Amino acid sequence: MRIGIVGATGAVGKELLNVLEKRNFPVSELRLYASARSAGRSLLFRGKEIPVEALPETPLPVDVVLASAGGGISKRYAPIWAMQSVVIDNSSAFRYEPDVPLIVPEINAHAMRHHKNIIANPNCTTAILLMALYPLHKAFKARRVIVSTYQSASGAGASGMEELLHGTKEFLAGHPVEHKTFAYPLPFNVIPQIDAFQENGYTKEEMKVLWETQKIMEDPQIRVSCTAVRVPTLRVHSEAVTVEFEHPVSPEAAREVLRAAPGVDLVDDPTNRRYPMPLTATGKFNVEVGRIRKSLAFDNGLDFFVAGDQLLKGAALNAVQIAELLQKPITT
Repeated sequence: MRIGIVGATGAVGKELLNVLEKRNFPVSELRLYASARSAGRSLLFRGKEIPVEALPETPLPVDVVLASAGGGISKRYAPIWAMQSVVIDNSSAFRYEPDVPLIVPEINAHAMRHHKNIIANPNCTTAILLMALYPLHKAFKARRVIVSTYQSASGAGASGMEELLHGTKEFLAGHPVEHKTFAYPLPFNVIPQIDAFQENGYTKEEMKVLWETQKIMEDPQIRVSCTAVRVPTLRVHSEAVTVEFEHPVSPEAAREVLRAAPGVDLVDDPTNRRYPMPLTATGKFNVEVGRIRKSLAFDNGLDFFVAGDQLLKGAALNAVQIAELLQKPITT
């Protein structure tokens, strides 16, 4: 396939290059696009320097566009790219359009059957949650879900990571910590706001988890309440999850389901201090799940903890997996 990456110099764009290479994706030609100020740079792919081009206002000469340059760029250009390419978009620009499939390949690959050359990648928090929640939902039918997230600086892109690193150095040196990407300084702090607040008191990030869960799992009745918090880690979003189920469930039965779930690593041995963490999930394709226990809030419920690299399963890896599905008939 001829592949184009839009936003190639950003945090997700660089991960897309790494994932394409690690998964040995069949790339016949690679085109890299970014803003005019980034044009002229080169990025390494399979031992070769690939030049970065300024993004034109025309269709791109590729089969698949992997877009990760923000919702504004996607809204403006994706319909143009889709004239001759399949667009896999990492932004929120098209996720809620009824005729645009919102895909996590392990869950709803069948929804790609009728795409119209634009396919949406879910919010990173949602993708990581559903890797654990969907197999359990399929086995025991989830009714109500309560999620508290611990989202890393890289969820805000390369600028978020840079601000955390620079701010930490300034803090340790006893200097004032400036902030632009985040609402407050992030070093040695947590910020219970990601995206703008809505009329109901939830942030847009928190509402995305509800909207996207219902769409991907094709269950408009499932209820989800999320509190999204930015924490001072560089990579990996972690989530504490409480679920009430319709059918009888136990921690032992849940472990069996998750042990067999694709894209999931069961890391659940508290006696030996083995549980999901950013430290162990960074750079991993699979999502870690552990701390599985019977809920004390619901008679038929579970609590568990999830950690997943949001630059990978929450973005670049999921997009490349979607591109892989384009190479073969959708049978599930």
